[in-house]
Amino acid sequence: MLEAKRTASCACGQLTATTSAAPVGVSVCHCLECQRRTGSVFAAQARFPSGAVTIAGTSNAFVRVGDGGSKSTFYFCPTCGATVYYTNEEREDSIIITVGAFADPTFPAPTFSVYEERKHAWVEMPRNIEHMD
Repeated sequence: MLEAKRTASCACGQLTATTSAAPVGVSVCHCLECQRRTGSVFAAQARFPSGAVTIAGTSNAFVRVGDGGSKSTFYFCPTCGATVYYTNEEREDSIIITVGAFADPTFPAPTFSVYEERKHAWVEMPRNIEHMD
């Protein structure tokens, strides 16, 4: 079972998000905007109830409108530039934390993968994952 208390942080450590509950879901996004935002070929994120996350440190914010028209606000460290978490106006009860910010190889695998039509050809997702193009 996943530990409820975990801390995610930016590269320099000044912006943190500490959880007190297990994630509601873990997903992967292959959209081009997430590729640009992360500098990787996909983004991995875990969604938590907002009441189960404590944020500490200073952040800057970047708002992006997704393909469906909803706004997501990404919070990143003004010192090192790493994104630690984001919120989405359609899920006001949640805080989504980037899985890599936990720096924990034992973090659970994603159960959902979106925008797979934009997935790099050499990327393979787990077989038991739910797929959405």
